[in-house]
Amino acid sequence: MEIRSADEAIACVTEGLDWLAENNPSLFCDGDSIKALERQGSRLEYVTARAVESFDQWREWGRDGATTATAWIDTTCHVPKNEARAQLRRGRGLASLPLMAQAWKDGDIGAAHVDALLRVKRPVTEEALSRDEGTLVDAARTLKFADFCTAVDYWEQHADQDGTEEAAEAKRAQRDVYLVPSLNGTYLGKMNLDPIGGAIVSKELKRIEDEFFKADWAEAKERLGREPHADEVARTPAQRRADAMIEMAVRSAAANMVEGRRPEPLFTVVIDYPTLAGRISQLEEGSVVTPGSLLRWMGEATFERIIFGPNKRAECSVTSRFFTGGTRRAIEVRDLQCQHEFCDLPAERCQIDHIVPYSQGGLTEQGNGQVLCGRHNRMRYERPPPDG
Repeated sequence: MEIRSADEAIACVTEGLDWLAENNPSLFCDGDSIKALERQGSRLEYVTARAVESFDQWREWGRDGATTATAWIDTTCHVPKNEARAQLRRGRGLASLPLMAQAWKDGDIGAAHVDALLRVKRPVTEEALSRDEGTLVDAARTLKFADFCTAVDYWEQHADQDGTEEAAEAKRAQRDVYLVPSLNGTYLGKMNLDPIGGAIVSKELKRIEDEFFKADWAEAKERLGREPHADEVARTPAQRRADAMIEMAVRSAAANMVEGRRPEPLFTVVIDYPTLAGRISQLEEGSVVTPGSLLRWMGEATFERIIFGPNKRAECSVTSRFFTGGTRRAIEVRDLQCQHEFCDLPAERCQIDHIVPYSQGGLTEQGNGQVLCGRHNRMRYERPPPDG
């Protein structure tokens, strides 16, 4: 079928979408179909962004009395203004990032990738972005989205060292905890913390919450005489988080600060060998932080230092059956999460698996260890079902 106009093209797209919408999804729920739908959805977002940008330039929206293209789209198409503005911003950014535009046109990347790249595009980074655009687009094509965002953060720190330090300080300046009594006597609040402060609070809050969950589970098991269901324990997850926050305050008030020492470690910073001569670091939970944002903690906290050099080091016997102590901790901080490609469970909730199985002579050392969650660790050793 030869398409001669935009109306014909849109009619063809509409016909195809009508078929997909009206038929049973079991006809196209296989992996190949899902990948094709995601790809074509991204391509349609690309086309829409181009059209919105052109619509803005031609100012056709003014005929209806609208003051901006995004106001017209908000009123006529019922698209939130923020999304309409994002479509226009993406469309405007295509001309200056041709490799990104081509990858989006092909469906290799999506609007979220485009937003991540446009976020770091400013006058001071334009030259570096033009030079490194291909590398960043390749990262978008091959990495999980969260890992791609981390790579962009890394790149931004090199491209604009002063700007990223200023941005980090601005984030910290916005820190705030709001907690006030309401009219009925309950307390209402919210908090906004910088990445490092948030990591400190979150880590301890999660630790106490997990402690409470184990206690609740044990109590319910004893009360029921069997393994309980999630809705049979004494507290909901929200209630445990609230109680954990209270417990943090109680323990803080009761703590005996011997010689003014702070608890350790407050947070973990992951730094690889080349970084010692550079500037990139990230928290254990994944947030990229600037070196400057760490300076204020030098006198406040004892750092947990696990530095990965060119040579692996092991801190327990290589013939030990289980990964323990410093070796286990080093692998957790190195891998950060389950290493199965379809899993992102945090390392602290996972197991350490021998890459070369212990039963086959694999050593208990950092180079032969990896973080795997319980499910994916078991899957490695399950026998495949018999044929037929």
